[in-house]
Amino acid sequence: MQHFKTLSEMSRMNGFPPPENPMIGVVRCNHSCSIGDREFTSDFYMIGVKKIKSGVILYGRTKYDHDNGCMSFFKPRQVIQFKNLEFEEDGFLIFFHEDYINGHPLHDEIKKYGYFEYEANEALHLSPKEEQTIWELFNQIEGEYRNNPDEYSRGIILAHIDSILKYAQRYYKRQFINRGTGAGRMDGKFQKVLNAYFENGLLQSQGLPTVSYMASQLHISPRYLSDVLKEETGKTALELIHISLIGEAKNLLRAVDQSVGEIAYSLGFENLPYFSRLFKKEVGVTPKEYKRQLLN
Repeated sequence: MQHFKTLSEMSRMNGFPPPENPMIGVVRCNHSCSIGDREFTSDFYMIGVKKIKSGVILYGRTKYDHDNGCMSFFKPRQVIQFKNLEFEEDGFLIFFHEDYINGHPLHDEIKKYGYFEYEANEALHLSPKEEQTIWELFNQIEGEYRNNPDEYSRGIILAHIDSILKYAQRYYKRQFINRGTGAGRMDGKFQKVLNAYFENGLLQSQGLPTVSYMASQLHISPRYLSDVLKEETGKTALELIHISLIGEAKNLLRAVDQSVGEIAYSLGFENLPYFSRLFKKEVGVTPKEYKRQLLN
């Protein structure tokens, strides 16, 4: 698998113009724009806007094929493949090395944007108005990128990239709401999978359910699952798992013949202190204190 360490190497291998800056590249795609047909990784963040006529994107081993305008985000060292892409309209790609944002607030801010962890089939679908906003920001970036660089260039470019990322966060929230309206709320589907896990005795045989397991059952990425649930319920996937487990624990603690340790083990907790801390966080008292209150 090929790994691109420099923008010059990536540009040369894919017929892009030589980069104006070794740390950032801006490419406008006129109906076709492909980064080879083989899988690759890189040291760059990538932001892309495209309306695909035909072709396939593989990102994180997931196939993505659609005909709507969309926006995708790729992080360094993620496995990606673009294959025989043709665009209905112009698109663009922005590449920037992870070191390009060192010392800038975006270095920390970018870690908060969960969509860099999403799979390709969870790309952001833009409305015409949203697409116009993103293109306006891209044009500002491209204009600054083509200018003779000075002491302000990097800050201006990163400010526009930061704006793109903030708008994307807003638009994803809209997409979460629309998805829930059209296909049913995710929290209901999540709870259904969790209930089945309990009822099938998987707590005892496999231990605590993980966010990755829950996401795989719902056919989405773990980060996308948590972000959708956070939008719908105010809780992440892990928090909702914990709440359900504590609910089960409260019911089991009513039994006189079971110790706290036995109950914790039956719920998949191998670490009793961890179970006690989690229970106290959710309920306000330890399991022993809760059981004592019930008995009294």
